[in-house]
Amino acid sequence: MTQTIEPQVESTSEDEIAHQPLGVYTRPKGGNGWRDWVTTVDHKKIGILYGAAALFFFLIGGIEALLIRLQLATPNGTVLGADMYNQMFTMHGVTMVFLVIMPLAAAFANYLLPLQIGARDVAFPRLNALSFWVFLAGGIFLNTAWIFGDAPDGGWFGYAPNTGIVFSPGNGMDFYAIGLQITGIASLVSAMNLIVTVLNMRAPGMTLFKMPVFTWMILVVQFLLVFAVPVITVALFLLLFDRNFGSNFFNPVLGADPLLWQHLFWIFGHPEVYILILPSFGIISEVIPTFSRKPIFGYPFMVFSGIAIGFMGWGVWAHHMFVSGIGPISVAAFSLSTMFIAVPTGVKILNWMATMWGGKLLFNTPMLFATGVVSMFTVGGLSGVTHAVAPADTQQTDTYYIVAHFHYVIFGGALLGIFAGFYFWWPKVFGHKLGEKLGKLNFWLMLIGFNLTFGPMHILGLQGMSRRIHSYSPGFGFELWNMVETIGSFIIGLGVLLFLINIYASAKKAKGQPPIGPDPWDARSLEWITPNPTPIHNFDEVPNIEELDDFWHRKYGKDENGKITRIASAEEVCQDGSATDVHLPSPSYWPLVLALGFPFIGYGLIYSLWLCVPGGIMILMSIYAWAFEPPDDPEGSHGDHHEESTDDITEEVSVD
Repeated sequence: MTQTIEPQVESTSEDEIAHQPLGVYTRPKGGNGWRDWVTTVDHKKIGILYGAAALFFFLIGGIEALLIRLQLATPNGTVLGADMYNQMFTMHGVTMVFLVIMPLAAAFANYLLPLQIGARDVAFPRLNALSFWVFLAGGIFLNTAWIFGDAPDGGWFGYAPNTGIVFSPGNGMDFYAIGLQITGIASLVSAMNLIVTVLNMRAPGMTLFKMPVFTWMILVVQFLLVFAVPVITVALFLLLFDRNFGSNFFNPVLGADPLLWQHLFWIFGHPEVYILILPSFGIISEVIPTFSRKPIFGYPFMVFSGIAIGFMGWGVWAHHMFVSGIGPISVAAFSLSTMFIAVPTGVKILNWMATMWGGKLLFNTPMLFATGVVSMFTVGGLSGVTHAVAPADTQQTDTYYIVAHFHYVIFGGALLGIFAGFYFWWPKVFGHKLGEKLGKLNFWLMLIGFNLTFGPMHILGLQGMSRRIHSYSPGFGFELWNMVETIGSFIIGLGVLLFLINIYASAKKAKGQPPIGPDPWDARSLEWITPNPTPIHNFDEVPNIEELDDFWHRKYGKDENGKITRIASAEEVCQDGSATDVHLPSPSYWPLVLALGFPFIGYGLIYSLWLCVPGGIMILMSIYAWAFEPPDDPEGSHGDHHEESTDDITEEVSVD
């Protein structure tokens, strides 16, 4: 006999549900104060946090750069002593590469990638928060080396055995090795999260080849991080063991190979260059079509050239080692690979120029920065190709020619592109534009200052001025160009100061004003279908994607004569952000608490192993609490949390 039984469901009011205690694992309440920021798992807030932290470190790295230039402005400079100079240029390089350019790219990736693919959030929101807090913990840990009076002094490349305990007896290189390990954890966590997000959370109809170029470049970067970061992790572990536990991986006196570090570092280091530059390529691939009023020229070529750069970037590392004695066969092979990698990069430059060709160009501030990237990176790329010629490379190695090349690529390519992104997506993030007049002045100051600073370094390098020296004697012809470079560096500093003033002035002007209307640039990609600033739930309704540049195709179509014509206004196409029933993940304390454990372990490895104990407890406690944290909290900040309806539940029970 079968009997249908209605389940007995206790009647519980909403207030009773809301006040049911969840114990230590209760999620924090939402709000608008600082607690909301330190517990957030919202990808947009995490993107903003990444950007703010990176700009803070940018100011620190910029001050370090200005001190370096003051020291070298005149012969026999006395601003910095030899030891302090070594620490200053090391921390400048480490800061700019690992604490500025990479997290600024992460800021754009975190904020924009879910929006561009039509997702509510990233795949693992708490892991996303963890990646930021671990990055911040690593960055602060590195810079506390200044407080303890012993910053890293072995260059951002950390060449062993010079960074071993014999030649670098202080704790500076321990801070370097452990700090980069911590930030590497952040990079790996973020990379896996974003890969899963792109591959699994795209809007209906969005195939891989309907994704914006920016999303594609970020995806390539995440794969590079997944494979590159473990290499430097291994190298840093070996260095730590050499320095602290008496191992012998890099000391040639005891039979080790000093080239091992160089191979490991540059197997990571050259893909790292593309980790730094590809996000900028993605940014300007969104900016240039928007202000050219044309679709990107050769979209498949742009995508495949980015993928090709990602693959080929693994085969060029040893051009950094032509003078190290690696042998003629290796020199020939890596010379060829260095030449070949210029091809996909050249494809991108030609496609950007073809996009602008015949377009209705608008030279707003984002477009100015984007064209600056195209021109300056071309110079940096061409100077890099000269390193494919082994005799030229031999002459240029360890001279200021290398410094010039590197900065034309990283500053002229990556950083100018990031500033293009700032001006382009600022309305999307904050609901108002940055000022155009100050923005254009900001661009010209940075461009002029940049070329005055790094252009003459080509000349100094060819004249024979060595890099990594804290002073030089008069009479070698170095005085004029070093003074020009110092003046240029302060012009860059003035440009950055104008950018900060622009942020303040535009926010003050926008205060009390309604947010800027939808689509201020007549843009093409999907993130602009949402209101400005972006609502917490992203999309009122996840759109169905039919075309590449789907947002643009919703606004424009063809008339009976085949001419492009406007078919809908932005107000008709864009969502209004009015949805109130979207369920999103709740905030969490534990990513922050877990991240705080890593600096304790770092200090423990340097000063006393007992300090590792509280760090280990914090990490283990956080992992345990993370696992038992409720998936939803009735008092969470992200929308309404609905209880499963039990009205329709029936249960069939067999009764004898």
